Amino acid sequence: MNDRTTGASPERSGDREEIARLLPAPADWDLPREQHLRRKELLMHHIDRDQAPRTRPVRRLLRPALLVPATALTLACSLAAGVALHGNGGTPSGTASHRPATDMQPAAAILGRISDAAGERSTPRVRDDQFVYTREKAQGADLTSGKAVLDPLKEREAWSAQEPGPLHRLGLVREDGETLPVNAEFGDTDGTPAGLSRPTYSWLSTLPTDPDKLLAYLYANTPHAEGRGRDQAVFEQIGSMLGGMMPPRTAAALYRAAAKIPGVTAAPQARDAIGRRGLGVARDDTRYGIRTEWVFDGKDFAFLGSRSYLTKDTSYGKAGTLLSSEAELELAVVDRAGQRPADADRTRTEPRS
Repeated sequence: MNDRTTGASPERSGDREEIARLLPAPADWDLPREQHLRRKELLMHHIDRDQAPRTRPVRRLLRPALLVPATALTLACSLAAGVALHGNGGTPSGTASHRPATDMQPAAAILGRISDAAGERSTPRVRDDQFVYTREKAQGADLTSGKAVLDPLKEREAWSAQEPGPLHRLGLVREDGETLPVNAEFGDTDGTPAGLSRPTYSWLSTLPTDPDKLLAYLYANTPHAEGRGRDQAVFEQIGSMLGGMMPPRTAAALYRAAAKIPGVTAAPQARDAIGRRGLGVARDDTRYGIRTEWVFDGKDFAFLGSRSYLTKDTSYGKAGTLLSSEAELELAVVDRAGQRPADADRTRTEPRS
């Protein structure tokens, strides 16, 4: 992204270049903004309406087929929705090991409880010809003006293809009554295959389930980004993978792997996009002054959502400025893109009236 401010300082220019690096490649879509990117790097889930996305997932949501101007930059949360949530109305098969976890415990203890619960949940097996359906509420900060301006909270539905690929059409996204196709990752001229940038259920099932081996794999295969530490990059990569149907053993290993990353800490005040407070896990990118938090239900340890915000004053906002926020509402498996799940197949995390 070019710094259009005459005489901008090298520090500000560097900050903006880093923000541009963290966002997906720009598109040609002439809408006011892109929606929530799912599954790209730091301020991570789903599609934002000016650019080309990451689902959560990141429940990686992909990139709309029609792209937008490079100036319409937004920060979107890539973390997305509930990995290893119980599907088809299932509940954890056991509760004896689910002793309460609190934010007063170290992050490793919290993630250990979350891992135990994830490993015992029952999730539907997802076929390669099916789609993972997600419904969430999310918002991101628009940086077009040079300041972080928070967009309204919006509800979004997404359908992520599970074929191993490579695919040119990765799914659909629906927002504000408009349904749009999602393109392959930027630069994937032959299509995007299943992998770290598009974690399908089948691909996830091939990952190591030993936390140390899984972490070694992530450190070896997470893309390098200039100026960003490997620990932060791997934390963001795990965050980008939270957000779709995942084999329980893989989910359990992923949470225990996250606990081994230096700098991961508990976040007692963590809340998702609709204000649900739960057990928080976070990591600070100290170079750029951004904290990313994951929020889990305090009772059943299900993933609720995430948020990112500034921890120091910058040219685009003061410490505490919210950059992105997300809340998962539903997760399911359907047979075709655009199909909504039957009630019996829905996994819900939204509050019930």
